[in-house]
Amino acid sequence: MKIKRFDDKAALYAYAARLITQLLQEKPDCTLGFATGSTPIGIYEQLVSLYSQGRVSFAKALSFNLDEYVGLSGSHPQSYRQYMLQHLFRHTDFNPRNIYIPDGMAADLEAECQRYDSLLEEHPIDLQLLGIGHNGHIGFNEPGHALTARTHLVTLEPETRAANARFFHSEDEVPRQAITMGMGSILKARSILLVVTGADKAAVVSEALAGSISTACPASLLQTHADVTVLLDRDAGRELHDSSL
Repeated sequence: MKIKRFDDKAALYAYAARLITQLLQEKPDCTLGFATGSTPIGIYEQLVSLYSQGRVSFAKALSFNLDEYVGLSGSHPQSYRQYMLQHLFRHTDFNPRNIYIPDGMAADLEAECQRYDSLLEEHPIDLQLLGIGHNGHIGFNEPGHALTARTHLVTLEPETRAANARFFHSEDEVPRQAITMGMGSILKARSILLVVTGADKAAVVSEALAGSISTACPASLLQTHADVTVLLDRDAGRELHDSSL
């Protein structure tokens, strides 16, 4: 596990975008795994800027998103499809046929999970971008006695729904279920890029990266992966000490 710390978020976002750009330059038809939420927005802004400067192309790349809310159509403003269109896809040369996001409106949600896993098997992810939830969740893989390895339907914890309420008019509007890649699917990525910012994530960063490996903190399973790069701003890394790694 490689850990880099940054004095400010701008430098962190620029570094993350350079890593993704470097992969695209080396392998234009690579498969990228994308995350949503507040943290990746700065990275996507950097990627759009690099594309506008002619320094990177996404024309041959494939993309897979970690998750999608159940019950929100792809046109809903708070769906993750709309998030990705707003922050990245609409502003670059991504081929719409190469964009994969779970269908939260599928008539058969279990079949949709199986379909998505089959696509992931067909197109292994070269680089998976991740954030981390306050309770250690990755994607929508919530803490529990056991974790589901493959793409699956999940009921969101109250803490997760409360954290995501800022994107909706009220917490009551936050969907109660989602489709998410499982931890097994995530850990199959050839490389993982974990990006965390903010003092409110300091405790879970320390638990995930320096604590015991446990399904009670899904992010701790990243310790088992052979190629993980962690980017932290000063606040997110303040409880993580080199001696504890």
